[in-house]
Amino acid sequence: MSTAPRCDRTVAWGALKGHFEAHGRDLDLREAFARDPGRFASFAVQAPQVFADLSKNRWDLATRQLLLDLARECGLEARRDAMLAGEPINTTEGRAVLHTALRAPAGQGPFSTEVHEVLNRMLAYAETVRDTAASGIRHVVNIGIGGSDLGPQMVVPALDAFVHPAITMHFVSNVDGHDITPVLRGLKPAETLFIIASKTFTTQETMANAQVARDWFVANGGTDVDKHFVATTTNIEAAAKFGIGTTFGFWDWVGGRYSLWSAIGLPIAIAIGSEHFRALLAGAHAMDRHFATAPLNENLPALLGLLDVWYRNFHGFSSRSVAPYHQGLKRLPAYLQQLEMESNGKQVDLAGEPLPFGTSPVVWGEPGTNGQHAYFQMLHQGTDVIPVEFIAVKTPTHAHADLHRKLLANCLAQSQALMLGKTTDAALGEKAPTASAELDAETVARHRTFPGNRPSITLVLDRLTPESLGALIALYEHRVFTSGVVWGINSFDQWGVELGKALCNDLLPRLSSGETQGLDGSTAGLLKRLTAA
Repeated sequence: MSTAPRCDRTVAWGALKGHFEAHGRDLDLREAFARDPGRFASFAVQAPQVFADLSKNRWDLATRQLLLDLARECGLEARRDAMLAGEPINTTEGRAVLHTALRAPAGQGPFSTEVHEVLNRMLAYAETVRDTAASGIRHVVNIGIGGSDLGPQMVVPALDAFVHPAITMHFVSNVDGHDITPVLRGLKPAETLFIIASKTFTTQETMANAQVARDWFVANGGTDVDKHFVATTTNIEAAAKFGIGTTFGFWDWVGGRYSLWSAIGLPIAIAIGSEHFRALLAGAHAMDRHFATAPLNENLPALLGLLDVWYRNFHGFSSRSVAPYHQGLKRLPAYLQQLEMESNGKQVDLAGEPLPFGTSPVVWGEPGTNGQHAYFQMLHQGTDVIPVEFIAVKTPTHAHADLHRKLLANCLAQSQALMLGKTTDAALGEKAPTASAELDAETVARHRTFPGNRPSITLVLDRLTPESLGALIALYEHRVFTSGVVWGINSFDQWGVELGKALCNDLLPRLSSGETQGLDGSTAGLLKRLTAA
């Protein structure tokens, strides 16, 4: 695997700093569009299933070229090729990173025989469950956490138009009993299948909820645990001790946040069926090929990742809002939080040296138009500039055309308003019916001034289908990979989640005993408060 300098040690980084000071810091999008009528076309990118308008961003052609130079100097293409070839680019754990192999057609990816053996067996099982007349299953409860939950929980509602009409999907992740209790309420053991999703079959939250589910099943007359419980795990022995005989495994080169393409996707396969699950894989594979073969200046995942670096490290934007204008994508922001922040929320480089620059931004959001009536006030008039990512779907799967036109109009209007803003003079020329009569017009106008020049990306899908959703998710995966390569970090470990787990194991028995010896003052005080009679 080739080595390359970290971004801040490259020639391109220095050139970008100079360019930012001379042209980037004060770039005004309104002036940029006025100077260049072809700006939209210059910054439009078509990738498989996804069109991107990158023109409403604070960059110009020179910026883009310097970012491409940075990517090449940081060895993006070589590291991409190493990942796709199965080299152990997850250096801190000595593992390959091969979620792309999970969606490669038979014979076209590493470990293809093993991957397709599990895939075929899993999809065959999913079809037996979907035959509700024979299986009797009406409810499927997926019990997992993190990547074993967020992926399936995002995909299933996104593909609601393709979901089996007689099966209701449920998702339980939180160890808080308030999560599983309302799910179990009203279910019948004979009509319910539980999927226990834990690679090691030892994940604390998942196994605690699995035990609650099994206890409920037996207490309510369930008589065949093996029939009504299935596991996606590599620990077949532990699953058997639990009473589960049907298991589907995956490999240590499948990271949790990249695992929906593996056996962890069983709830997706049950919900949408084997044909549509294969289409989901095919869409992702098409984006994989785009990332692998498209020139960098036309490579959408690479361009998005480089734009993220430009904003995080030069403009200093520490946050990005994701606004999917499709209710089916309501869980996409939560999914992307793990994908990006768990991957790139790192403070040392591959050599373990502290980084002198920022890495992952905070990723957050809600579907439009809900977000407009919640946090968009801050996006338009707040003191922080927060780039926004709009996702629009051209054709809905419902018959309410008028509603969809309103949705799309709102999506276009918000990105337009963020860019254009409103001057104080323009506000002075308008009537504000709700303004206080006691305030002078100039003061009211200042309150109604929008600074504008706020950047946004708009991604457009023709339809939200298994194939287009697969492509969209893979787009985000490779985008995160790109920025991680430039920052010189390992995007595929997550040591930051370990410390809290270890401390939890120490504190758990103390909540029964009340023992506080050796604890810091705050934790001891809180423990006493929570255990007091």
